[in-house]
Amino acid sequence: MRRDVAGGAREADAQPGDHLFLVLAGASPLAGGARWSLAGIDEVRFRRGSTRAAERESEGGRRILAIKLPDGLISSSHARLVRASGGFTLVDDGSTNGTFVDGARVTARVLLDGAGFELGATHFMLRLAIATPGGTADDLESASLLGSAFGVASLLPDYAADLGDLARIARTELSILLLGESGAGKEVLAAAVHRLSGRTGPFVGVNCGALTPTLMESQLFGHVKGAFSGAVSDEPGFVRASNGGTLFLDEIGDLPATSQAALLRVLETREVVPVGSTRAVPVDLRVVSATLKPEDALRPDLRARLAGFTHRLPPLRERMEDFGIILATLLARGAGERAATLKLEPEAGRALLAHDWPLNVREVKQSLGVALALVDGPNLACKHFPESIFTGVESAASVESAGSVDRAASVASVPGSPASADRAPREPALSPAVVIPKDDASLRALLVATLEQHRGNVSEVSRALGRTRMQIHRWMRRVDLDPQAFRT
Repeated sequence: MRRDVAGGAREADAQPGDHLFLVLAGASPLAGGARWSLAGIDEVRFRRGSTRAAERESEGGRRILAIKLPDGLISSSHARLVRASGGFTLVDDGSTNGTFVDGARVTARVLLDGAGFELGATHFMLRLAIATPGGTADDLESASLLGSAFGVASLLPDYAADLGDLARIARTELSILLLGESGAGKEVLAAAVHRLSGRTGPFVGVNCGALTPTLMESQLFGHVKGAFSGAVSDEPGFVRASNGGTLFLDEIGDLPATSQAALLRVLETREVVPVGSTRAVPVDLRVVSATLKPEDALRPDLRARLAGFTHRLPPLRERMEDFGIILATLLARGAGERAATLKLEPEAGRALLAHDWPLNVREVKQSLGVALALVDGPNLACKHFPESIFTGVESAASVESAGSVDRAASVASVPGSPASADRAPREPALSPAVVIPKDDASLRALLVATLEQHRGNVSEVSRALGRTRMQIHRWMRRVDLDPQAFRT
């Protein structure tokens, strides 16, 4: 849920819908991700094709979504996603390289909301009954999204609508406050706001936490020659340097109270008095600020000035559906001309999607930079990425031996399934160790008990429940749980 300038919530026009996300295309990561609506679809068929394409067909009264993927590890008839009993079952069609769920090769698996699966080097996520605000397009390719080249696009319908609101606000004179974790992309978003604003002056970014305490006001508001020892010339300061453009105040919560008071006066009067001067200088600027601290770290009157419109950036772990967009953007910037030739090996893609990314997009950028420096050929493998990315990621063999709660489905129960004798061997029948409740109250109780048992270690919780860390994070968000509260 988002809060806009009026403090309302976008709920009335939101309709729930089932969607399939292409999260990461390992065979062609530069292509980014995609999203397809499953409204009215009875079956999704996956097969190899020369280009990525999706076609809606009808066959014997059943509505089919046929998806073709340019992935050499995908068979000509690889797998199907079949609607059954209000959900979906993933069925392997005897593919050469297999169908994987949470790293384990499967022949059939019931998929719950947030489940990820892997065909060849291509990774998908199924989302059931997610909010779709009115007017949001059903099927999308990330390359067609406005702002994808700047890393400010989203395939998630609700967050894409939030970004659309921010784009409209960018064209006004309203100040904007960006809230989000470190590395979530606040400066990238601020720069995009400046580009959309139409302002002709410069974009000036200031890290308020890095300002020198004794010279803070001089650095912000400028000074005149002789104002203090070492002031050998007039300096405009960051505020006047952004005249006609946008001033981005990052980590605004780190400003001390005295500097907050001085900044408030500048915002109210649109005038700056440089240190050592008595003459006010008019300024024309638009302020975008950001903080990862609670909003109450700011003076209430300053917060009111800065938060003409408030936009919250979700952490990467809560929007992994957009991982393909983000990786494609960073790959294009970091690899240049060779970006189009690079591929991600399936194990590498699996591990990247299993990682928590505590430092968000900044950590993705740094990890990809390491991989691009170490890789010699076109294939990016696990060995090219920092070891920290793969800490706690289990191998496919260990996941398969541990079992999972979705193994209840059998191939024979799915309409049109081939006889087992003509297909790949079935996976062993394993009894589920944990039954995941469907109602939120019971799910919350299970998560609380497991988090307490493992002291908030999400990796251990995911192993105990037989789910990926990404799914655990999604459930915790759904029932309003913070793992940090269990780590003391």
